[in-house]
Amino acid sequence: MSDTPAPAAPAPARAAMKKELPERFKAYRNVWVIVELERGQVHPVSWELMGEGRKLADKLGVELAAVVVGAPGAGTREAIAEGFVYGADLAYLVENPILAEYRNEPYTKTLTDLVDTHKPEILLLGATNLGRDLAGSVATTLLTGLTADCTELAVAADKSLAATRPTFGGSLLCTIYTLNTRPQMATVRPRVMPTPTRQEGRTGRVVEHPIDLKEESIVTKVLSFLPDRASHKSNLAFADVVVAGGLGLQGAENLQLVRALADVLGGEWGCSRPCVQKGWAPAERQIGQTGKTIRPKLYIAAGISGAIQHRVGVEGADLIVAINTDRNAPILDFAHFAVATDAIRFLPALTEAFRARVSAHTSDRLAG
Repeated sequence: MSDTPAPAAPAPARAAMKKELPERFKAYRNVWVIVELERGQVHPVSWELMGEGRKLADKLGVELAAVVVGAPGAGTREAIAEGFVYGADLAYLVENPILAEYRNEPYTKTLTDLVDTHKPEILLLGATNLGRDLAGSVATTLLTGLTADCTELAVAADKSLAATRPTFGGSLLCTIYTLNTRPQMATVRPRVMPTPTRQEGRTGRVVEHPIDLKEESIVTKVLSFLPDRASHKSNLAFADVVVAGGLGLQGAENLQLVRALADVLGGEWGCSRPCVQKGWAPAERQIGQTGKTIRPKLYIAAGISGAIQHRVGVEGADLIVAINTDRNAPILDFAHFAVATDAIRFLPALTEAFRARVSAHTSDRLAG
């Protein structure tokens, strides 16, 4: 299979599929990014999406808006200020005490009301637990299209959103269009897009939108809250160094070699999808389209073939080192460096070499 995105449908084919956009949608303009704010903390994927939204808005000749929803005084104003720094031209603010905690009902009502009032052309959300839950219900309520887990966003010749995502288990990439409804919605997983450069001093206008919410009409109640940072789950998506193993390690016990190297380098460890399918590692350690997308400074892949499902989850890494006996493995097509050897023998030696180097630097600092 090809590793390149599926080509966009020829213009005549798209024209045949596309009806005249209904009159009620012709007033829809601007690109919106939903800023995921939870207990005063903005999820980094929001700023990654802001960079991508800026590109789309510039190509369409429209404005980029940051959408912030939450309780008064719960970091909403700070989130708006950061939105401008990361490229927004304007911001929509909805504040209500009932929006203090994320719940699907009030957030869906809020966002759909905001869309119906201000009519965005494109609506982008992070493919996080919160974003996935919210995006699906909003798209259903608005009766519009939603493309999930996108790896690329672009503007087609007819000015519609071209959203590319892997399909058939990651073996193909397809481009999806929402031709006859608005807004065009897409979710993007954390670390798929780079974080844009901050532009200090940027400001913009803020549009405050009132919303009428009643607690007694909301079925869901929040009884307790466990933030991700307080759990024991992996932090693969935001690690600077990641070491991962694949079927080339031949057994679950050899994943210990991957963990040992990750520990020495102060990084996280992961694995390919087949390792999870065989029960060698938990799903939270899976890297790839159906697992975690990573963007580390260093990624070491041991015994991983590197099929497209894995590639789309790691190709944003600054430096990729592949350890593999198969000189024809797909991973060698996009790795920056390759070591053609048996990972089971090589990993312990590499770990010891790094351990000695780290120890030497530690001793030098203590002596200084």
